[in-house]
Amino acid sequence: MVAESDELAREGVLARQVLDEWLVLFRGPEGRPVCLRDRCMHRAARLSRGTCSKGQLRCDYHGWTYAADGSVVAVPSEGERFKALENRKAVVYDCVEQDGYVYVRLGDDCGVEPFSMRHHGEAGWHTVRVQNRFANNVTNCVENFIDIPHTVFVHPGIFRKQRQQALDATIRREGLAVHVDYRGETDNLGWFRRFLNPDGHAIEHTDSFHAPNVTHVVYRFGPRRTFLITSQSVPVSDMETLVYTDLTYDYGLWNRLAAPIVRYQGQKVIEQDVEALSLQGEVIEKYGDRFANTPADTIHVFVESIRNALADGRDPRDLPEKSVEVSFWV
Repeated sequence: MVAESDELAREGVLARQVLDEWLVLFRGPEGRPVCLRDRCMHRAARLSRGTCSKGQLRCDYHGWTYAADGSVVAVPSEGERFKALENRKAVVYDCVEQDGYVYVRLGDDCGVEPFSMRHHGEAGWHTVRVQNRFANNVTNCVENFIDIPHTVFVHPGIFRKQRQQALDATIRREGLAVHVDYRGETDNLGWFRRFLNPDGHAIEHTDSFHAPNVTHVVYRFGPRRTFLITSQSVPVSDMETLVYTDLTYDYGLWNRLAAPIVRYQGQKVIEQDVEALSLQGEVIEKYGDRFANTPADTIHVFVESIRNALADGRDPRDLPEKSVEVSFWV
């Protein structure tokens, strides 16, 4: 994920960075997003400083102009002698638009498609979208987003309070995903409880990680009371992650009225995580990332097994399926 669709105007130009690769985005003649390496073939200028017109991108240094397939279609200094050449072609990356987001694939097609943003645009549902930068890596970000024990310390009151309440969970590693089903949650939802679960319904709570970088959290509080948190963690560099988060809910007539509250509360929680993960990142850079785990960290262990397989060039789908029952207290 490199942008929200609304960020990429019809004749706009966006600069992005993923895995230390510089990218430039614009829309082609039919309005579909295009992604090139942010480097002009001529004198190595940044194409993202250029302009887009009629689906073509023009460099602002010498005017070289690129089509959606990366080919050079105009060189002003060559005048009438200009002739398109196959060896004058920018690096092009696969690009697709889905659910109001723009996605780019930097490598070969491995058969993994963009994660489907649940209930996006469906009648009766509303989504609040936020973006945040974390000074930490993708693995630590995604683990934080599906980690319950930290919430009572990092988000006291606003999300949960420390009660030493027992929770049971079934944690499964299956293919490219880790799934967690919780049991025993009641009303420990902090200030948000009166909005999320005013009638005190039994809570159905599931978390999941979907390789390589998506977390999906689902809370169900009875009919017409579902709250989803979907985050996609984009690796800008080794220790910088841009996170796009969808807060999606179905609260009937309250949907739009609740949006400002959802945005404020959601952003507040994320900002607390930004601070916590920034401090963790500083310690990791100084002392390394060797962690001490307990059974409550089984989620982390499973996520890391998939992320480590990817980092080693192995297919996580070759890992054996595994299911573990754990109990912990919050």
